[in-house]
Amino acid sequence: MDEVRTWEAKKPKKKHPIARANIISRAFFCYMLPLFAKGLKNELNENDMYGPLKSHVSTDLGDRLEKAWNYEISHRKNPSLWIALLKVFGKELALYGIFNFFIEFCIRLSQPLLMARLLKYYEPNQTEVNETEAYIYSSLIVVASFINVLCIHSYLVYVFHLGMKLRVAVCSLIYRKALKLSKSSLAETTIGQMVNLLSNDVGRFDFATLHVHTLWIAPAETIVVMSLMYVYIGPTGLIGAVFLLLFIPFQMYMGKKTSQFRLRTAIRTDERVRLMNEIISGIQVIKMYTWEKPFAKIVDVARRKEIQQIRATSIIRAIMMSCNLVLNNVAIFLCLTTYVLTGNTLTASFAYTVTSFYGLLRGVVTMSFPQAVTLLAETSVSIKRIKTFLLYEEINTNYYDTNSQNHIYQNNKNEAVITNGKHKTVGIHIRNASVKWIQSLPENALEGITFDANAGELIAIVGRVGGGKTTLLHTILKELPPQEGFVDVQGTISYASQEPWLFGGSIRQNVVFGQEFNQQRYEEVIRVCALERDLTLFPYGDRTLVGDRGVTLSGGQKARINLARAVYKSADIYLLDDPLSAVDTHVGKQLFDDCICGYLKEKCVVLVTHQLQYLKGADRIYLLDKGRIEASGSYDQLRSSENVFTKLLANSEQEEEEVIRRKSKLLDQKSEKNEDEGVRTQEKEERGSGTISMTVYKSYVKAGGHFIKAMLLGIAFIVSQFFASATDYFVSIWSNIEQNRAEMSISNNALDNATTIFNYSTPVPYYSFGSELTETSCVIIYSCLVFTSVIITVSRSIGFFRYCMTASRRLHNQMFSKIVYATMRFFNTNPRGRILNRFSKDIGAVDETLPITIVDTIQIGLSVLAITIVIGSLNPWIFLPTIIVLVIFYCIRLVFLATSRDIKRVEAVTRSPIFTHLSASLEGLTTIRAFGAQEILKVEFDNYQDKYSSAYFTFLCANRTFGFWLDLHCVIYTALVTVSILFIESETFGGSVGLALTQSTGLMGMFQWGMRQWSELENQMTSVERIQQYIEIDPEKDENTKDPPKLWPQKGEIKFDDLCLRYSPDDPYVLKGISFEIKPKDKVGIVGRTGAGKSSLIAALFRLAQIDGDILIDNINTKRIPLHLLRSKISIIPQEPVLFSGTLRKNLDPFEEYNDEVLWNALEDVELKNVVSDLPSGLDNKMSEGGSNFSVGQRQLLCLARAVIRNNKILLMDEATANVDPHTDELIQKTIRRKFADCTVLTIAHRLHTIMDSDKVLVMDAGRVAEFDHPHVLLRNSNGVFTGLVKQTGKAMADSLISIAENSFKSDNV
Repeated sequence: MDEVRTWEAKKPKKKHPIARANIISRAFFCYMLPLFAKGLKNELNENDMYGPLKSHVSTDLGDRLEKAWNYEISHRKNPSLWIALLKVFGKELALYGIFNFFIEFCIRLSQPLLMARLLKYYEPNQTEVNETEAYIYSSLIVVASFINVLCIHSYLVYVFHLGMKLRVAVCSLIYRKALKLSKSSLAETTIGQMVNLLSNDVGRFDFATLHVHTLWIAPAETIVVMSLMYVYIGPTGLIGAVFLLLFIPFQMYMGKKTSQFRLRTAIRTDERVRLMNEIISGIQVIKMYTWEKPFAKIVDVARRKEIQQIRATSIIRAIMMSCNLVLNNVAIFLCLTTYVLTGNTLTASFAYTVTSFYGLLRGVVTMSFPQAVTLLAETSVSIKRIKTFLLYEEINTNYYDTNSQNHIYQNNKNEAVITNGKHKTVGIHIRNASVKWIQSLPENALEGITFDANAGELIAIVGRVGGGKTTLLHTILKELPPQEGFVDVQGTISYASQEPWLFGGSIRQNVVFGQEFNQQRYEEVIRVCALERDLTLFPYGDRTLVGDRGVTLSGGQKARINLARAVYKSADIYLLDDPLSAVDTHVGKQLFDDCICGYLKEKCVVLVTHQLQYLKGADRIYLLDKGRIEASGSYDQLRSSENVFTKLLANSEQEEEEVIRRKSKLLDQKSEKNEDEGVRTQEKEERGSGTISMTVYKSYVKAGGHFIKAMLLGIAFIVSQFFASATDYFVSIWSNIEQNRAEMSISNNALDNATTIFNYSTPVPYYSFGSELTETSCVIIYSCLVFTSVIITVSRSIGFFRYCMTASRRLHNQMFSKIVYATMRFFNTNPRGRILNRFSKDIGAVDETLPITIVDTIQIGLSVLAITIVIGSLNPWIFLPTIIVLVIFYCIRLVFLATSRDIKRVEAVTRSPIFTHLSASLEGLTTIRAFGAQEILKVEFDNYQDKYSSAYFTFLCANRTFGFWLDLHCVIYTALVTVSILFIESETFGGSVGLALTQSTGLMGMFQWGMRQWSELENQMTSVERIQQYIEIDPEKDENTKDPPKLWPQKGEIKFDDLCLRYSPDDPYVLKGISFEIKPKDKVGIVGRTGAGKSSLIAALFRLAQIDGDILIDNINTKRIPLHLLRSKISIIPQEPVLFSGTLRKNLDPFEEYNDEVLWNALEDVELKNVVSDLPSGLDNKMSEGGSNFSVGQRQLLCLARAVIRNNKILLMDEATANVDPHTDELIQKTIRRKFADCTVLTIAHRLHTIMDSDKVLVMDAGRVAEFDHPHVLLRNSNGVFTGLVKQTGKAMADSLISIAENSFKSDNV
């Protein structure tokens, strides 16, 4: 298992301090202070993170949830993921609910009651509350605040931790399900959808646990508060509460709409992330075809559709947020105006008792409850999406007529397997089996297959492209269930896939792949798989990292490591899917002789191959065509039969092993680098450091629109706050006016006998002002202020969210445009998961989380400023504690940010490998299952989750520590405000005292929340920073260029002049001083040993890497030609066929430049017209992700069709027929000779007979031109490199090749 663990050094993590903290340390969050001290001095990185807590270890949580989910599936027709989650986490959730109930009803509810009693003390002529009681009430307000602070932050840690555990468990369950998906399910879902499930959908659980209790606490608290209001202030106090309750259906409706838009958004996001996954995977092909623009257009359309849904959600969110701000004021307005209009006189006691009670209701009814409804509606949508995924069809192993555990990891070395008590020999027995890839399709992929393979036999499977060879192997592997017949497999299976699959570990890890390490067997496998020489080239030998998808290795090296993995496993049956395609001639012969016929001679080996010369060594051959076995038997039996392949079999002696010489593009291109520079280890993900720079903020503001637009929004925020504060202030003025009127109507004697608490030495400021305003005037002014506030607040909220959507869309487009035009080196050094992380999680944060944080920060900042001014105008002494608290808060914020910013960055970095691991696992799913390595990969996924959980939980604790210490200082601030009111008795009006009290207590919570949101803003801006990093990457160099003549190139003449190439400025040169000239219409073959530099010539022609020296096409230097023009004028048929989802037409002609006739003719030229015309929609038929509904050979033919359609003067063929059978290859060679007769054709040789009739052969050796002439001329040199390559093919083939070259030379010189 250690062998499969990732490439990073495994260092034991320190235990999280919360695990050993005592009750005092936990209550006061002292356990986090050492980390804050460290973060203040040094920058924190992954090594500073703690290990995961036992309670959130991914493996344990995944096991518990999987058990509950399996129970649901087995006991319910309609299984519920909600119930499964409640079974695992329900008790813990209920316990936190009881704790929350205590906080809300015993602590928070006491505060307005205490406030009302204290306020009573300031009423004129009151005798209920004396001075001592006032001190007691004020002390109890402070104590209640302190207990609230102690409880609430501990509660939040536990409840967020529970949310995290839910997320971890569901992620683990999703990954485990992904490993079990059947082939038909994989056709329905995509990697993009699964990445979205793991990034955005499960993110809902982080907050769901916080809000779930609000659904029952909010109604209960509303009833209690309304009862208390009725008792304390009478029925008029309930008018506003009724209004708030009437708004709940509207909020519920909004919540429902949010969930609908959320589901649509998720579908659109899936589509966009899937597109990005395809683009990143096929970026080299996109660059060589100059398809960046059509793909940018497709992504832009996908993004616009996604933004359309997010914008709708944002408008709802803006309305809901506005409601939070204004509903409370409207409710108070209704209470006060009703009270006055029913003939009562407004008093400070009534006004501020109402205000304090509605302060409680505001938190519950207008804020928490709608948030809870919205979030749980969104969570419900995510749960449905995850449930749909979890209910996809799984791979079914029950249809086999065997109980052998051939898919479970074991080392079964016996030649026989005991099944049901009977002795059965190792082997494969299939009878009349019919198989489908997708159950819903009417036609079968295989029809009536009868197949046998026994121990000690070598069975060969041959046939044309798309004949069903790989499908047969998948049937044996239990990947595809038979519709009819049965499949009996006895013994353990090992498998080598057609397309090599490597994960991002070391070479040894990829070969051993979780098996028990045996040094002797390992060395023998390395030898028989011809990897010894390669390992000596790597700087770290077999410990060298292969990179994401094996980017640092060549195609041949990948194929041999893929084969070595299959051979290393001690199994009974070996299924080898065309393993000899990507290797050189002598290597292919060595693999067949030493490995297949030597090392595996005692085993049952099933070999799919196009190399017909090896069929002589097979015990039995099966010829598949169109899903049926056309013929079977020994080599001699097939030769004598009347079959299409008879002629090819008869000619195979002439071909001999040179047929193996194919598919060496990356073998050459990357091994050139390997020989010169060694293999690179994985580069660490770029991570920001220090504070978020102002340029990041500026880039976000600029992305939203012009700075004037941002300024207007800022003014709207200020005006909105002005009217909100003016409304509050006016209530104070109004109550003071009424108090003033009451006091004026009482005689001076009565005034003298008033409560001694009043001090009239200070002049009363409202005498003259009060006489001017009537009660009616006050009602009108108050109404105008409230409704103006409502209109401005709603308008600016909608405007702001629209601004944020524009910013988000532009940032995404800027990042995509930079990514798609980035250098190939960027893609080779950055794993796919790392790039996808930016396009999924970071864009998701900018879309949804960041706008809320920004609006909170601005809103609260303005509120704090306004409240400070309001209170200060009433009691200047309050300015002093306010300034002190502000300074303390700012200092705490500096300390917190220094640490939390780094933790947030680490959290973002530790998230990327989760996506990379998921993508890699899905690509190698068949191999993983064949090796029974699901458990190992599952553990590896859980390890990645634990790393992420560790960083996330540390960030969570840091947040709560920050909040606790801020709130603690707020408690002290409340105490100071209370003291200033009680002891510095300068205020005479109850309205002013009430305003000061209610505003200061509101300020307490607001201060710390504002600071937290301000800090959270900086943490959220790390997503913008990470996007900005990609916006600033250097594009491919395309300077000092100008357009060539319109018809360039007319001739197709190519001249290399002292060309040198390297893949990065720090690397050594791979091509060194290349000089040669190719005449117009010449057909040039390019040959050479591994690492000679053949494919680097293609990289040079397309300017995919840095070049020195010159390449001239029709006497124009390619450096002077714009990249898109240069690449569009050269056709390429790449080694690895890349197709994209979308229609077949879009894959052939993305610019829509050609009519249907041209497309159909091209398909006819490559023998695919019948295949495509049989599809339901013909050219408009949808392609699966990666073109997986076509065989590898058919995909290669479609790439050839693209070249035929483009009809350029220069064609590069990088093993265009690598994955097709010899019959199809022969037809393709004729097509190429016919269709490209007037073109200059450069062919990297894979079958030497295809280039023996070339006009010239370029022989490369160690990055230099070794030989360049007609093949016949080169063969005259008996010591030449080319002569050596021809001799390696064997005597009979060499004689044939020499003859072809000689005849070609004579015909050319006639």
